[in-house]
Amino acid sequence: QVQLVESGGGLVQHGGSLRLSCAASGNIFSINTMAWYRHTPGKAPELVASITSGGMTYYADSVKGRFTISRVNAKNTVYLQMNSLKPEDTADYYCKLSNGWGKDAMTYWGKGTLVTVSS
Repeated sequence: QVQLVESGGGLVQHGGSLRLSCAASGNIFSINTMAWYRHTPGKAPELVASITSGGMTYYADSVKGRFTISRVNAKNTVYLQMNSLKPEDTADYYCKLSNGWGKDAMTYWGKGTLVTVSS
């Protein structure tokens, strides 16, 4: 059974920084993709950033230059360093694991961690 546990959310002032962590445990395949999504009520969930086990990254335009996704494969852990935070970054942040490759990949989600950016 695969589990994802996020940590690192909290309250921060406009312009501040936070680092989110997501640790995956269980039967994790060597080829996988880990990603961060965020969701606020009334809006569609947004893919914030993703990183493959080979290190390829993707960022949403809204966070480019401010957020950095990284991972430690040996620990099955992904990080999201968030700098220059804005009130519009306030959301529940969820970690997603696509375990495997392509259409055969199994998807798992963490329970989320709340990030609140005050103005």
